[in-house]
Amino acid sequence: MKYIPLRIAAACLAPLLVLNPGHAHAQPADPACVTPAPVVRMPHISIETRGSASNPTIILIPGLSSPSSVWDGVWPELAKTHRVVLVQVNGFAGDDPGDNLKPGVLDGIVADLDSYIAKNKLQGAAVIGHSMGGLVGLMLAKAHPADLGKLMIVDSLPWFGMLFGPTATVAAVEPQAKAMRDQMAATYGKPDAASAERTAKTLALKPESQAAVAGWVMKADARVSAQAMYEDITTDLRGDLKDIATPITLLYPSSAGLPAAMADPFYKGAYAAAPHVTYVRIDDSAHFIMLDQPEAFAKAVAAFAR
Repeated sequence: MKYIPLRIAAACLAPLLVLNPGHAHAQPADPACVTPAPVVRMPHISIETRGSASNPTIILIPGLSSPSSVWDGVWPELAKTHRVVLVQVNGFAGDDPGDNLKPGVLDGIVADLDSYIAKNKLQGAAVIGHSMGGLVGLMLAKAHPADLGKLMIVDSLPWFGMLFGPTATVAAVEPQAKAMRDQMAATYGKPDAASAERTAKTLALKPESQAAVAGWVMKADARVSAQAMYEDITTDLRGDLKDIATPITLLYPSSAGLPAAMADPFYKGAYAAAPHVTYVRIDDSAHFIMLDQPEAFAKAVAAFAR
């Protein structure tokens, strides 16, 4: 499998630096179809539910530093036929970090999700995770396979270090991951609008999408983002893919910067060891597919949810 050239890897790395988008294409919910419920706050995540509890469950997990509102373009429609579980990682979107100021953020998210699923008897739920949320979905499928019946991963890899090349190892990239973590944590309380705007241009293609990303990029607690980023970079699930029987749908982008001829073999190679994967490429989009191509994204989500 060919590795992604350095210029593209750098663009892909940007989401792990200062990522916290909002949704530029949010649609108003139909009150007749959506039933709000009290927020359930857990040590690592907070959960809101929409829709009827008698319907099948779909769990939406955002990416690094992203708020749950990243799903605003799809959850209102999903709530007409599903119980929608909106996950927010504590410390993202400006809320209290809870237990996420110490190591174990990703494992803590998985543990909280498993606890919530068990308590509410939601085993076999459909799960959608974007970026870091996709990795969390894989971790959940590995540790608690009965919790989810199927998994959609939106532009995520079983190990982020694959972007550094085919011979990269966790041990080799760990020093850089640690330096990035420390550098990011040091920005806590020091918002940088110019950096947010630069980052937005690497995460989304459309100007309105970039504006949404830039508008949210400084709201996450940098200390939580830093630790979660470090854990994302140093979590390697490639060797576990062969044992994950959960059906996976992988959504991935292509664009002028990452043409289909490069994206197809890269993403398909990354998940080749998984026994049940369906690949869905969405063109003319960057990392935030739901921002750049909201209609195509919503269509793919609807097909997955059926």
